[in-house]
Amino acid sequence: MAILDVIKYEGDNRTFVWKHPATDFNTSSQLIVHESQEAHFFLEGRALDVFGPGRHTLETQNLPLLTSIANLATGGETPFHAEVYFVNLVEQMGISWGTSSKVSYVEPTYGFPLSIGASGDMALAVREGRRLLLKLVGTEALLSQDRLVGYFKSFMQAYVKSALAEAMQAEGVSIFSVDTQLPEISETVRVRLAPVFEEYGIELTRFVISSVVRPEGDPAYARFKDLHFRRYADVEDARIRQQVGIINQETEARRTVIAAHAAAEKRETEGYTYQQERSFDVAEKVAQNEAVGEFSNLGIGLGTMAGVGASVGGMVTGALGESLQSAGAQVQKVAPGESTAQGLAPFCSQCGHKFAETDRFCPQCGARR
Repeated sequence: MAILDVIKYEGDNRTFVWKHPATDFNTSSQLIVHESQEAHFFLEGRALDVFGPGRHTLETQNLPLLTSIANLATGGETPFHAEVYFVNLVEQMGISWGTSSKVSYVEPTYGFPLSIGASGDMALAVREGRRLLLKLVGTEALLSQDRLVGYFKSFMQAYVKSALAEAMQAEGVSIFSVDTQLPEISETVRVRLAPVFEEYGIELTRFVISSVVRPEGDPAYARFKDLHFRRYADVEDARIRQQVGIINQETEARRTVIAAHAAAEKRETEGYTYQQERSFDVAEKVAQNEAVGEFSNLGIGLGTMAGVGASVGGMVTGALGESLQSAGAQVQKVAPGESTAQGLAPFCSQCGHKFAETDRFCPQCGARR
């Protein structure tokens, strides 16, 4: 092979290590190293000089280790025999991985054993090219993504499966909700797996579990899956019924308040009080002979219609007072809406509801005290 004057990388972006096919060079040759790369010189299997990004003219002062071994003459063009490896330092993403077999896992919610698998993507970046070349590449001319994953396949199978099962069991992750916690589980597995790659000068920058393979054909899994979703459906149905009941109660309460406000506004517009409205109702019952006997027994008679007209009320005022006194009733002399000794009316002027001491608005109709 002819002695080359230019040494440069001719691989692709899916390659971690690429060995230049030429082995004979001149000390005046040009070495071109791209960004995120480094070039390693080997002689007789020994790693010697390293060059970073840029254009380099191979001179004796630039090859101190190679010169000390090969006894290169200074000045002029001196041919030498060596091997040049280009190492890509850029982060390479989208490297697929997957478990070739299932891992045993005890489902924490229902306590039944099952076998699961997983797959996803990862990203790797070379951090120590010299270590990678010495411990893994050796005399190989190419280290691609597929070849690298092939080297680590056995390690990944062991570490990924055990870390996946341990993470799911430690966190109590149900097989039916595992998809919602894949980011956390992925990071746990990455931390467990990273030291394996670091030993060879590689950083596992990202590790993503994109899917968990469930045993869909397993009858036990199918039975518990049906139980889980029926249980979820029952809980959701109960929650919806409870929510609907609360809404109905709130709606009915609003209707009551609205009706009370409407009645109060109607009385205020037509110019009569709640007590007078009740007197109208009593008068109507008396007219229908529904309650005459009951009120007559109390000595009240037609006097209950005092709120209807002044003339009828005047006729029975005395009889009404005597009847109440004979029954031992204590009649408060403060009319609804009037102030008591404390300055606040004890009864609502709109609906007649009795106020509590702390009430400022009527709890029955909403009128201000």
